Amino acid sequence: MNKQEKLAMVESALEEFYGDQQFALSLREAVLYSIHAGGKRIRPYLLLEVLEALKVPITLAHAQVAAALEMIHTGSLIHDDLPAMDDDDYRRGRLTNHKKFGEALAILAGDALFLDPYALIAQADLSSQAKVDLIASLSLASGSMGMVAGQVLDMEGEGKHLNLEELQTIHANKTGKLIAFPFQAAGIISGLDARLQEDLKYIGELIGLAFQVRDDVLDVTASFEEIGKTPQKDLQAEKSTYPALLGLDEAIVFCNHTLDRANAKLEEISRLVNFDKGPIVEIVESLRINA
Repeated sequence: MNKQEKLAMVESALEEFYGDQQFALSLREAVLYSIHAGGKRIRPYLLLEVLEALKVPITLAHAQVAAALEMIHTGSLIHDDLPAMDDDDYRRGRLTNHKKFGEALAILAGDALFLDPYALIAQADLSSQAKVDLIASLSLASGSMGMVAGQVLDMEGEGKHLNLEELQTIHANKTGKLIAFPFQAAGIISGLDARLQEDLKYIGELIGLAFQVRDDVLDVTASFEEIGKTPQKDLQAEKSTYPALLGLDEAIVFCNHTLDRANAKLEEISRLVNFDKGPIVEIVESLRINA
């Protein structure tokens, strides 16, 4: 199954969940506005790619889990863009949700996208234990022990000079855990033992770290047209970033070295289980800067 087919399954799962729901039309419009805003869909794609690398045939249930992850990510973007947070007018090249629908409805759309995913996973044709484990893992990656905590730490770090360890703690939670979840989820679905699940999760954490460093570099070097949002927002907000802390050149080296570590771990896992690391390595390499 190619990338387009995988992503089409995710889109279908999202459409099926919201398509026939009888709820406030304005809420549905706001939710779907952000869901349909585009983006790389890297998180759901990673989940399906890792499953396929583990020789698991992709089913609707897997696409539903991937779609649930994308809902959480999309909800976080709506809230991140609010005036009380990053205060951004554009996301993925068009008006942010609150600029289109107002702050109140944007907040509620984000709330819906944080809560709906668990119903979607519960409906999936997977074992009860797998669904419990997936719901627990997604909740921990998203809430007060994951993404939300990372956002709080990020806000509290504005205007401060953080060290590398503090910066990594912020982004391990704000960005890293939702990128690690696809790897952990694939391990749960495929029935790998706990140690291999942790090894997969660690690869996701490394990719999440590199993803954030790359995002920080692009915030400094890329244009609005290239990244689809206002550049240099972190600089204006006086946030600690990897280029600010390490320097631009060293931040690029740090990003690429982190990707090297992910590739080494992928090689290690491929020796332990029947795992086709090639497609995952391609994704890793796509994140490399100045490669």
